[in-house]
Amino acid sequence: MNRMQDINKYIKLTGDRAKLDAKANGTYIVYKTSEGHMVREYSNGKIERIEDSELSNE
Repeated sequence: MNRMQDINKYIKLTGDRAKLDAKANGTYIVYKTSEGHMVREYSNGKIERIEDSELSNE
């Protein structure tokens, strides 16, 4: 495989592991969608958009 394929593979594996850990611990994962929105994905499949006001450090 070339370098980009390796990187993409590791990114996918990391995400899969995060989902497993979230399910085992009853939590959620946070990621940015292709549309640019930050979301929480719960282990039950529910996806919730995070509003910009929740992301500020103020």
